Amino acid sequence: MQTVTSHGFAFCGAELAAVYVVADQGRELHLAELTGNRGVLYGLPAVLAVAGHSPAANAFRSGRPLWLASKELATFIEDDPHHVSTRVRDGGPNSPARISLGALPLGHGDQELGCLIVAGEVEGGFSADDRSLLELYADQVAAGLESVAGRAAPQVHLGQSLVPDQGGAFILELSTGRMEAHAHVLELLGLSPERFDGQVETLLACAVPDDMPALMAIVEPDRLAADGQQLAFRIRRPNGELRWLGLRCRVEVDSEGTPRRVLGVVADAAYLRPSADEVSLVQRLSAALAGATTIRDVSRLVVAALREPLGASRVAVGELEPERLVVTALDPPEPDAWPEGWRSEWRSVWPDVSLGDLPTVQSALREGHMSLWPPGAALEPGLLGVGPGGLAVLPLPAEGRMVGVCLVGWDAEHRFGPEERSLLTATGGLVGQALVRAHALDAGHELASMLQRSLLPRKLPELPGGVAVARYLPATVGLEVGGDWYDVIPLGDGHVAFVIGDVQGHSAAAATIMGQIRTAVRAYAVEGHPADVVVARANRLLVGMETDLFATCGYVDLDMEEGIAKVVRAGHLPPILRHPDGVTEEMAVEGGPPLGVLAEAEFPMTEAGLVPGTLLILLTDGLVESARLPLDEGMRRVRDVVAVANPVDVGGVADDLVVAVGRRDDDVALLLLRYDGTRDRPLRSHWAVWRLPDAVMHARRFTARTLRSWGVVDELDAALLVVSELVTNAIAHTQGEVRMDLILSADRLRIAVNDASPRSPVKPVSVSWEATGGRGLLIVEATTMAWGSVPLSGGKQVWAEIPWNRASA
Repeated sequence: MQTVTSHGFAFCGAELAAVYVVADQGRELHLAELTGNRGVLYGLPAVLAVAGHSPAANAFRSGRPLWLASKELATFIEDDPHHVSTRVRDGGPNSPARISLGALPLGHGDQELGCLIVAGEVEGGFSADDRSLLELYADQVAAGLESVAGRAAPQVHLGQSLVPDQGGAFILELSTGRMEAHAHVLELLGLSPERFDGQVETLLACAVPDDMPALMAIVEPDRLAADGQQLAFRIRRPNGELRWLGLRCRVEVDSEGTPRRVLGVVADAAYLRPSADEVSLVQRLSAALAGATTIRDVSRLVVAALREPLGASRVAVGELEPERLVVTALDPPEPDAWPEGWRSEWRSVWPDVSLGDLPTVQSALREGHMSLWPPGAALEPGLLGVGPGGLAVLPLPAEGRMVGVCLVGWDAEHRFGPEERSLLTATGGLVGQALVRAHALDAGHELASMLQRSLLPRKLPELPGGVAVARYLPATVGLEVGGDWYDVIPLGDGHVAFVIGDVQGHSAAAATIMGQIRTAVRAYAVEGHPADVVVARANRLLVGMETDLFATCGYVDLDMEEGIAKVVRAGHLPPILRHPDGVTEEMAVEGGPPLGVLAEAEFPMTEAGLVPGTLLILLTDGLVESARLPLDEGMRRVRDVVAVANPVDVGGVADDLVVAVGRRDDDVALLLLRYDGTRDRPLRSHWAVWRLPDAVMHARRFTARTLRSWGVVDELDAALLVVSELVTNAIAHTQGEVRMDLILSADRLRIAVNDASPRSPVKPVSVSWEATGGRGLLIVEATTMAWGSVPLSGGKQVWAEIPWNRASA
């Protein structure tokens, strides 16, 4: 169907434009629109054969622009005088001697759309700049055709022309920032010629802030390869109207490859108005969010609403907490689909990541605008794997602040379309408000959840001779949080304590008790108490708190060098072992009652040996028991999963276990250790210091004999000096037994003196020259790489470490 419009068309010397679209399965070109001064060319045929001889057909077949100056056009007509494809009025001002023509193919590759004919009274032919700008203008026409062809139900807005009726060109000198802009460009932006000062900043100020980064990026070196691509952006006109514009530009470079000029075409992009489907999606999401009452519900709705329509590989929604991004929903849910840094923080149902590791997110939150990152962008490791083909960082605003962020990433190369930017921007405001509403409706649950997250370890320590991972998942049934917890506590002499527990009930009170018990267990363990004493003291503490709640607890004190585990159970499930040959078993551990039931309860300790390659699994009942799953069956399922798992990937084993749970009636805590043993076991020796006048001399002699037998020579003098000072302080300032420990590891010598006084030594601020004491700790500090004091059961330990190089021995 041919459309003839009479609106004035004038662009870079062209006075007439005609759009031919491909038809009849690519065999013909049909005239779809003719606009401008039809007196320039007349009698343009409605149908052209693609195989024929005409400027339009030749350009379409070759896929390259065809430019004919007045003489070349006359020659073309003479070569084909009977062809009616191009007719020029003879005589008068518009004679062949004055008219120049361009035939510009529309689309490329698999998307061949047709051809644009432009003509004007340019006697010597279009200039190089005009040709470049007209080719960009043809790209604008092609973008409009693509948008109409790409919709499921093609919609051309009433009165919409295939040839943009408002469009203009500009030339930007990058060295000065000066811009020469067509009057139509200023008209599109709502600027009068008097207000335009020739500076590019004046025009950029009209753009919506969210689209500024994309506009600024057109002259970046890595964007030069994208020359001529369509960039859609929004402006806010002085009357408040929001308008979509399309930009096509080319960057000219000098001989050294430095960008010199930008030639661009700006045109109205009415075809970018949201389709009915896009409006419907936002409306459906808004209606769904109105009924969401929890943070979890809001986040899941957003993830589900965005991933499929955008064709995204990953979508994550996170809340902002002080210096942290707490992920509240993501898709896909598998940990290995997300960056390595996220997996190390995967201690709950979703990870929470330090904002300090995500400067790109921090920048977007500060500016309050969506940022779009093209394929291959140089992002920090915390975002590098989220969207290698393209990444959108969408802040979620509400009540004048940022409450969260949404990340949308693609694996394959992805170019951001205007519809996506419009959809994401609209979604951001909806989601931010929904998160605030959910907080207000669910304040108690959110407070308990935040309390529980803050009381669990953020990271597990690196262990000599093993790798530990943990997982925590809240219940999927009900809103209240539980009291499950876990902990890994490095102790002295190569020992590590592994703790897991479960406080009765699901409430903020349960989470509070959990935090108190976990802190108490850690404090008693660090003091050096045996496993049974640690659990007994935690029990008496809970009884004394006069709460109606009780707690179960499993405690394992493992010698990482020898593989000897001392296990105590307080009403908790026994640990599960997977031996290196794949055989699994529940450890036969004698148990005591739950904590908080009997003040004088006894908690027997069971000893077991682990060989390198063994997996130790501590878990809570939420993993193995529910209304539909008997406890024995749940424990058997865990053993079956562990038996066939690959122990090399400890995190993968933990993920397999929690994924198998599915719907959860209770919280789940899981602590898993792969025991590897230590290759180089430290050398140890102990000495009971006698309280005799020459006690220091005996301690020095013992130290000298021991260190020489170990091959320690260069560090001997420093070690003897430290022994003299520490033993002297212990004998002079404490009562009771004094013991000295020597420990030689791969890179250091540790000297530790235990005494019965709980008071830690205090280093003097200054010592006068006539003072007879007070210099001991200053000497220790000057001689060693580190020193300190830790409390022990009934006393303390003062220690110092001296660096040692095995190669020099």
